[in-house]
Amino acid sequence: MNTSNSVIEKIFYDDDIVKKFTLATMIWAAAAFIFGLLAALQLAYWPMNANLEWITFGRLRPLHTNAAIFAFAGNAIFAGIYHSSQRLLKTRMFSDLLSKMHFWGWQLIILSAAITLPLGYSQAKEYAELEWPIDIAIAVVWVIFAINFFGTIRKRREKHMYVAIWFYIATIITVAVLHIVNSIEIPVGFMRSYPVYAGIQDALVQWWYGHNAVAFFLTTPFLGLMYYYVPKAANRPVYSYRLSIVHFWSLVFIYIWAGPHHLLYTSLPEWAQTLGMVFSIMLWAPSWGGMINGLLTLKGSWHLLRTEPLIKFFVAALTFYGMATFEGPLLSIKSVSALGHYTDWIIGHVHSGALGWNGFLTFGMIYYLVPKLWNTQLYSKKLLENHFWIGLTGVLLYYISMVTAGITQGLMWRAVNKDGTLMYPDFIETVVRIVPLYWVRALGGLLFIVGFALMCYNIYKTIKLAPKEQKAVAQEVVRSGYDEVSKESHRNLEGMGLTFSVLAFLAIAVGSVIEIYPTLSLHKYITPANIVDPYTPLELAGRSIYIKEGCYVCHSQQIRPIVSEVLRYGKASTIEESMYDHPFQWGSKRTGPDLSRLGKKYPNLWHLSHMMDPRAVTPKSIMPNYPWLAEKDTDFLVLRKDLSVMKTLGVPYGDEIVANADIHAQKQAKEIAADLEKNGGPKGLEKKEIVALIAYLQSLGQKGKAQ
Repeated sequence: MNTSNSVIEKIFYDDDIVKKFTLATMIWAAAAFIFGLLAALQLAYWPMNANLEWITFGRLRPLHTNAAIFAFAGNAIFAGIYHSSQRLLKTRMFSDLLSKMHFWGWQLIILSAAITLPLGYSQAKEYAELEWPIDIAIAVVWVIFAINFFGTIRKRREKHMYVAIWFYIATIITVAVLHIVNSIEIPVGFMRSYPVYAGIQDALVQWWYGHNAVAFFLTTPFLGLMYYYVPKAANRPVYSYRLSIVHFWSLVFIYIWAGPHHLLYTSLPEWAQTLGMVFSIMLWAPSWGGMINGLLTLKGSWHLLRTEPLIKFFVAALTFYGMATFEGPLLSIKSVSALGHYTDWIIGHVHSGALGWNGFLTFGMIYYLVPKLWNTQLYSKKLLENHFWIGLTGVLLYYISMVTAGITQGLMWRAVNKDGTLMYPDFIETVVRIVPLYWVRALGGLLFIVGFALMCYNIYKTIKLAPKEQKAVAQEVVRSGYDEVSKESHRNLEGMGLTFSVLAFLAIAVGSVIEIYPTLSLHKYITPANIVDPYTPLELAGRSIYIKEGCYVCHSQQIRPIVSEVLRYGKASTIEESMYDHPFQWGSKRTGPDLSRLGKKYPNLWHLSHMMDPRAVTPKSIMPNYPWLAEKDTDFLVLRKDLSVMKTLGVPYGDEIVANADIHAQKQAKEIAADLEKNGGPKGLEKKEIVALIAYLQSLGQKGKAQ
């Protein structure tokens, strides 16, 4: 390596990898958006489920979220990082081979997710549904990416790492920690496993992961991209260097603590809920620090909104970021959470961030990148302009309809008459009321896709305009910053890649340990008199089917200590009720009612009818039909392994029941099948999945000694 600061060197950046990630971003974006539109239509018009298990809402929704987060946003992040890091660090990536392994490995992971999720292979943990072989592949590919990135930092020619690099460092370290800790599980088979955590442990670990997946996959890397591409597009420096420092460190330190705000009013210990709420509210300051820094970078350049319309995407993205990061802490206040949690308000909040912040920033970045990467001009600024306005209209329709629907749901669920009875005791009343808003949501999603289609055409024509022979152009660079002596401690820190990375790790590790460690001592929070019995083998088989069908995306199993919920469902949920649940199934959305006290509420035949055709027992229900459950056989033989693993995890199964789990399950299945037949149901269902599922549903709320 040349050590002279005055020698000009010629280097070639690896833009081929940036092109690959950019095109992959657009391809997977199309898939994610179409899956999302279909899911939206299924909620507005249930026949769109088409009686097909592979695209039924419970399986399609995880496919949509995984495609949006890891395929669309993930590829966009990598495109931006590979492009900007080389220029900020004045060097080619550490290894072309690692770059290619990263790209193709990540695409294979996405492809495997696209195959396995519709087939029902799922851990039923939001944003972490993928099964253990894919989890391992994600860890391996992420390590490859990390080696490549930190190797690039190691051989850089620019001593001082720019603020965008800080956010990339925090992202890579934290996502690795989140993924590994949350994915610790014991395999039962090739594509089945049980997480080692249970009940409140699993809930807290999952939402420590889930919240921070949003924070460190959809926020910090995009802030890094913003800090590079907004100043580049506007040809201006970042508004405030000092604000960048304060904003970065406070954000990475505070964000990691806020996960428990997803579990307010649950059976999670009160101290953890309060901790999550307080740190969530504190997030207002650093989040808005980033937004202000980004918007004020355009100070003096607002005329670019007329002459360079791609700036519109950046301004809109920052505005949606500010709006989402205002709304997030607001929803973390317990009294507001009591109204908004489990409703479509949260869906609207999430999509204002995903479509408005991540989507628009990515679109702006692609419009900036493609002409430069292909050495040409953008085909049409008019199409870009149309894309912006159509897409913006779509996002606004989506957001407004969902917030309206959520507040409507929340108010109807909690409405109580003067005599102390529920004003809307039948849950379906609250569903029917918001179906028109589901149609508005679908229209908003359609408009967003129309805008995206214009972009695809514009980018296609732009690339067609490019010279056929693309020759790499050498860049002249000099080593810089190595002779500088600064009295500012942070300026010095920016020149120390390893020290900076260690400090970033410590910033996220402190909050993680303090937040998670106490709840791993589950026994401290359990009342012995309330300890529950474990599921029978057949009930456990039914629980696996419940997970496979993605029932958790529409139903909760956690009654909050709120008057209206206790009136509607029964006494509030306790820690003990889910202490053997691997994974927890508390849920995060109620498209249908809570199921915690469902057991023995209806006869077996009601459940059969409900799963075959929900409208037979609940007119106007929007739930899909599940006819395949009456056709597919339950896998009884795997139950011995299931119970053996559960026993390893601490569930108190005796040796006899583990050794004869299949026999016990078949005996109980015959009893339920006989009851169905006796009451007019079809014959010969004892081996079918529907019977196992009925056994599980009938067990809910029936296991505790204090029930």
